[in-house]
Amino acid sequence: MSDARGHSVAIVGATGAVGIEMVKVLHNRRFPVATLKLLASARSASKKVTTPYGEKTIEEFSLDAVKGVDFVLMAVSGEFAKEFAPKIAAQGSIVIDNSSAFRYDDAIPLVVPEINAAAAKGHLLIANPNCTTAVLVMALYPLHQAFGLKRVIVSTYQAASGAGAEGMGELEDGLRSWAAGSKAENKVFAHPLPFNVIPHIDVFQPNGYTKEEMKVVWESRKIMGLPELLVSCTAVRIPTLRAHSEAVTIETLKPVTPAAAREVLKHAPGVKLVDDPANKLYPMPLTATGSDDVEVGRIRESLVFGANGLDFFCVGDQLLKGAALNAVQIAECVLPSLRKAA
Repeated sequence: MSDARGHSVAIVGATGAVGIEMVKVLHNRRFPVATLKLLASARSASKKVTTPYGEKTIEEFSLDAVKGVDFVLMAVSGEFAKEFAPKIAAQGSIVIDNSSAFRYDDAIPLVVPEINAAAAKGHLLIANPNCTTAVLVMALYPLHQAFGLKRVIVSTYQAASGAGAEGMGELEDGLRSWAAGSKAENKVFAHPLPFNVIPHIDVFQPNGYTKEEMKVVWESRKIMGLPELLVSCTAVRIPTLRAHSEAVTIETLKPVTPAAAREVLKHAPGVKLVDDPANKLYPMPLTATGSDDVEVGRIRESLVFGANGLDFFCVGDQLLKGAALNAVQIAECVLPSLRKAA
């Protein structure tokens, strides 16, 4: 369905937090959209929504609805993706899936374009990484290229929107309840989130880590092509709406200094160096929200690993670089091959 104006694009899960952001990112990055379909469940079908492309009507998802579409961006559950993503790709569409369904399949690329864009070449089904991992590797990979990575220890401070629109709603409702003198309720999170932090995201695994924590391990290794990299993660939910924060300690193969690390990160694509503690400038959710770049700062020599180690802090908007933005960037990577085919 490509034409002189661009390409046909469909978003499956268009009414969710990530789907809504995908529409905005396509428009903001001037992706060559000729036609745009917004698809969701029967419950949302026929609903009219205002978008940068004008008023659109939500359609009920079906394989026929996406037949012939160039790009299908999926912001749906893993089970839904497992059932339908391969079928959509078999119809000839390029499918970029935001769920965890295919991330650990060796035959399917897991892509962060600033790191491994070439991995997407020739594939109709491409996996988008976990939001926490995407933010982390944006800072890790440039440092690995310059100094080599031996060990990575990370603690994450993840916003409510990591659990979707329902997570944000539960936090906001809980805060209103607290302000009214009532008790905050919890259905999305394991415990009430207002004025709390919860060291529990996703289900616990036999090794004592949660699946969210293991996603960071598995996905970082795959994206950076470092299958033996030592990674440990503790994932914590905090009462912010957007942007995931991460405190990171690395041990490097080569000696590294904070000044050298700053110079590398200053020139890294998709990274914004925010590292002037004397003037109270460092990465924060307030400043990273709505930004395409991952903020990195608080860079200092590790007191544990000395000349071969660093501690730093990074923050990225997980609805953008951690999800919608990265998906659109993957589509941008594939555009040249589509033009050649045309």
